[in-house]
Amino acid sequence: MPTTGSPLLLPALEALAGAVLLVDPQQRVTAATPEAEERLGPATVRPGTPLAEALSVSEGARGLEALLSHGRQVEARSRTPGAVRVMRVRAVPVEQGAKRLGWVVLLGAETETEGTRGDAEETFHGMWTRNPGMKRLFRIVEKVARTESSVLVRGESGTGKELVANALHAISVRRKGPFRAINCAALPPSLLESELFGHVRGAFTGAVRDSPGHFRLADGGTLFLDEVGEIPLELQGKLLRVLETRSVIPVGGRSPVPVNVRIVAATHRPLRREVEAGRFRADLMYRLRVVPLFLPSLRERREDILPLARRFLDELEQNGPRCVERFSPGARHLLESHGWPGNVRELRNVMEYAYVIGEGPVLHEADLPPEFSEPRPPPAATAPAVSVPAEDTHDPEALRTALARAGGNRTEAARMLGISRVTLWRRLRDVGIA
Repeated sequence: MPTTGSPLLLPALEALAGAVLLVDPQQRVTAATPEAEERLGPATVRPGTPLAEALSVSEGARGLEALLSHGRQVEARSRTPGAVRVMRVRAVPVEQGAKRLGWVVLLGAETETEGTRGDAEETFHGMWTRNPGMKRLFRIVEKVARTESSVLVRGESGTGKELVANALHAISVRRKGPFRAINCAALPPSLLESELFGHVRGAFTGAVRDSPGHFRLADGGTLFLDEVGEIPLELQGKLLRVLETRSVIPVGGRSPVPVNVRIVAATHRPLRREVEAGRFRADLMYRLRVVPLFLPSLRERREDILPLARRFLDELEQNGPRCVERFSPGARHLLESHGWPGNVRELRNVMEYAYVIGEGPVLHEADLPPEFSEPRPPPAATAPAVSVPAEDTHDPEALRTALARAGGNRTEAARMLGISRVTLWRRLRDVGIA
């Protein structure tokens, strides 16, 4: 492919496709966009450099043949000072009639960067990271899994608390037993008691048969109690007795049933604060919090945001029509600077939205959900937290004040009061506020 003197060529290619190499029929580099030079190094992409030297294509000569002759996307490595970059590469042939002029080689998303900086990736039972803090957590999980100690996992919603619980079970001696999970915030107290401890036939209206409950169903395995801080006080005493006696009495029953279960609990807020506020029993907290584990939020591991986004896109591309090669600079900035209150779960949903809404090989900022394009209020305009003592969040006036300041948004009102949305809903119901 002959080079051109047009000053618009390379900037136009970069605007459209990012990192691009122009390759002639003899498979030699003739030009590179600035982004390609930055990724590969100017010396690596000098005109006349064989493509096989600029990029180490997986499978060697056979991989290069698949890339150029068959148009198959392949992985390639490029050695730059201090790192080895692994990226997806695709080639588009350029022809004039029957004559082959060369190829446009598109350097897609990096799947891995290895070097001397200690940022190598690690996958651990469904969790992926380059963050040193997360890697330390993985090592702690491996140690704790060898014991029978109760574990309390702390972390914001969407950080992967259930994945940690699954990992603890999968590498423990109980891995051949059942793993059961229950969200304690999703059920009213009467139903939660039955779901945990089971019931006998006739115990209440609608109990037409015996039900074993999660403790008995998890016998010999692990029971994951998500949002354990939402368990009502009247049930906390019964849960404590089960942990102490290793037996359950079903609702409506009289005889205790032995159970052999390891408990992994999770919460998004400190149980010590709940104990101080009188909402959680101290003796139960000490039973559950033998080994506390703390999951960092996604905004605390920003080096993971774009690689995780890329991995979610890879999953979507397996069954979808679109192939996303790269993120535009604007999209990269918005993703990296976002607060991610929903953490990894929110990131997955955002990538699915962008994949469905956008078109073409580049994910642009316009493909992201509307909240990414909305102007962010200055810090002074952010609604302040309501200064309410924890024990006074049952007060109807305090609840009305929080709702008014949040513009009726219950999620925001709960954040201001320092309680969960489910707890806010219960307290609104208790005081008769619709």
